[in-house]
Amino acid sequence: MAEKRTIRLKILRQDGPNDAGRWEEFDVAWQPQMNVISALMEIQKNPVTVDGKTVTPVAWESSCLEEVCGACTMVINGRVRQSCSAMIDQLSPNGEPITLAPMTKFPHVRDLIVDRSRMFDDLKKVKAWINLDGSHELGPGPRQSPENQEETYPLSRCMTCGCCLEACPQVNDRSKFIGPSAISQVRLFNLHPSGKMHAVDRLEALMGEGGVQDCGKAQNCVEVCPKEIPLVDSIAVVSGQTSKHLLFGWLLK
Repeated sequence: MAEKRTIRLKILRQDGPNDAGRWEEFDVAWQPQMNVISALMEIQKNPVTVDGKTVTPVAWESSCLEEVCGACTMVINGRVRQSCSAMIDQLSPNGEPITLAPMTKFPHVRDLIVDRSRMFDDLKKVKAWINLDGSHELGPGPRQSPENQEETYPLSRCMTCGCCLEACPQVNDRSKFIGPSAISQVRLFNLHPSGKMHAVDRLEALMGEGGVQDCGKAQNCVEVCPKEIPLVDSIAVVSGQTSKHLLFGWLLK
């Protein structure tokens, strides 16, 4: 028989981008293997605060529930992470209240939902794709060596969740820094046998204001990345590539 106890969630809520924020607390019945998303679903069934006030259900985003889509990122107990893999027993081993808040580096939408569009716009800015000219049959592409595959696979795991940008002190209202995620994707596509044909375009996209040179080397990004992507290594590699292109790129023109 499952143990009977309650878990208290303290949630920072906001009705819209221009509305004032407020904290609301909810008690939910504990269940085995419960994560933050399942706790939010319980609140959704009965959105009543601990002081007995019926409120609107808490708004949040989720899709895959297996740490693949990146949609459910939020700040949990002061640390940015995925809420689908945040287990209640680990967050509150002795019944401590669990705090949930939205990320702060993205435009706020409502409650725990933010707009991560800037990340996808940044991928466009650095041309994070493989260019194919036309829809005709191109034949087989160049083979990818096992060594190349081993280097690129960890980089390909990025799910644009926003954790690295939330943790980065250089990503703020006073800076145009593009952030670790897009820089790492430049490294990924420049390593690809077909993608390297447009490596110069990607490097030049990172050589202006807000580019790789604006990284402050805090290394917070690698500490919070849920996919353990070597973001610091990627920044170092791409920084070296942009410096080399700046000094010697004219020889290729």
